[in-house]
Amino acid sequence: MRRLRRGLQLSLLAAALGLPTGALPAAPLSPLPNLGDSGDLSLSAERRLGDRIAREIYRDPDYIDDALLEEYAQGVWQSLLAAARQRGEVTPEMDARLAFELLLIRDRSVNAFALPGGYMGLHLGMIGVVSSGDELASVLGHELSHITQRHISRMTTQQSQQTPWLIGAMILGVLAASKSPDAANALLTGGQALALQNQLNFSRDMEREADRVGFGVMTQAGYAPEAFASMFEKLQQSTRLSDSGAFPYLRTHPLTTERIGDVQSRLPKGAAGAVAPPPAVTPLHAMMAARARVLANPTSEALRLWQDEANSLSFEGLDRARKMGALTSALLSTIRLREFAQAKQLLARLQSLSKDEAPTLRLTRWMAAELALAQEDAPSALKLLGDATPSTRPELLLQAQAQVRAGQANLAAQSLQIWVAIHPKDASAWMGLSSAYNAMGQTVGAVRAEAEAQVALLDYAGALARFKAAQSRIKSNGAGRSAGDHIEASIIDTRTREVESLAREQLSER
Repeated sequence: MRRLRRGLQLSLLAAALGLPTGALPAAPLSPLPNLGDSGDLSLSAERRLGDRIAREIYRDPDYIDDALLEEYAQGVWQSLLAAARQRGEVTPEMDARLAFELLLIRDRSVNAFALPGGYMGLHLGMIGVVSSGDELASVLGHELSHITQRHISRMTTQQSQQTPWLIGAMILGVLAASKSPDAANALLTGGQALALQNQLNFSRDMEREADRVGFGVMTQAGYAPEAFASMFEKLQQSTRLSDSGAFPYLRTHPLTTERIGDVQSRLPKGAAGAVAPPPAVTPLHAMMAARARVLANPTSEALRLWQDEANSLSFEGLDRARKMGALTSALLSTIRLREFAQAKQLLARLQSLSKDEAPTLRLTRWMAAELALAQEDAPSALKLLGDATPSTRPELLLQAQAQVRAGQANLAAQSLQIWVAIHPKDASAWMGLSSAYNAMGQTVGAVRAEAEAQVALLDYAGALARFKAAQSRIKSNGAGRSAGDHIEASIIDTRTREVESLAREQLSER
């Protein structure tokens, strides 16, 4: 039931802000004029509003940072951002003031939504249902265009009687409602809430504009334009089903005949006037989509179903990509069920299909290391990951975890220190560094790393509490501290003052 309420919560979040999830659309390759002005909500005010909402999402237990899925989704997201910058959709001022961050939500509903301040929410259910990275790009390109075209600001201008902070309070109320069915029911049945939701939904003109601009961004990024049409067809087919809440994107982005026809008219035609077919499912995408589906619904019943699929009669009729997807979901499910003998068999089957393709070999090796760690065999996991410090985030985090378990916390700390110096907003890396410091007996460093993780998650009050705890530990150590201790104390004092300032600003916004 919690997941159903969570799906309702983010559906309402998307609907309430008109910030949806996925209607994929179309747009010309050359930028066209925006509709109207950018509204009265400044970029700075929009960012503060977005930070406030993102902070609550970070706190939600369904926020997830799975290193592999994060890397896959970020690959699409960053390529779209680069294309939007090239087209001039992302101005230098936007780049400086908006976050442009992608947040993964552990939810099996098919949803993605833009938020104020450049934040983007993406449900694992959306990754699990799209057939290619191109289709995912069509969804994210559309949502990115809601941000770059300042639709949130323009929306608040149209409803000038609703202040931005009232909108923010409403969104946070929707988030809180997920924890209380009674509150959710009250929100749904309240006439005023319904009227406000209707006021906040993006207009059809804004949806068409996001279609147009999103199509241009997506195609300039190198993704197949046919994926826009195939995603529309997929969503349109789902409207024939009863509305079970699984496709909140459809409620916030109604697919009109006009919009679908507009998308199809933009597609390049072949010599015979035919449109090229959408991209085929690749082994890489099939494996990532399978991982998303398992993590989105890790109940024992679902895990058993994923297991059974790899041994069903229909398995042999699948193409290679879909076989690899089925084996991936079965392997992950079996690891979670701790049935390691069967997991080894599934791993061997997956390895036999990986061939010499670098992406699939990498994912298979990564899952082999996951299996080894689940069996408490850290040395085998390290052997699979290699001795050198990884240059990619998933391998780095998994290697550090294995090193701590294998009694090599000093090596984990060294690699993570370098990483967080370059990526200070990586909360998972900071928490990994905290674990390494704890294993080494460096309590002050561990507490400071926890504080930095809270800063990355915009929880300045929580971070401040951890920094002050680190200061107390330093004072309790008394005299005889080493030069390194004095340097650490100086860093903590400086960071404490900086975070105190951020915490005061955060309080002033309430």
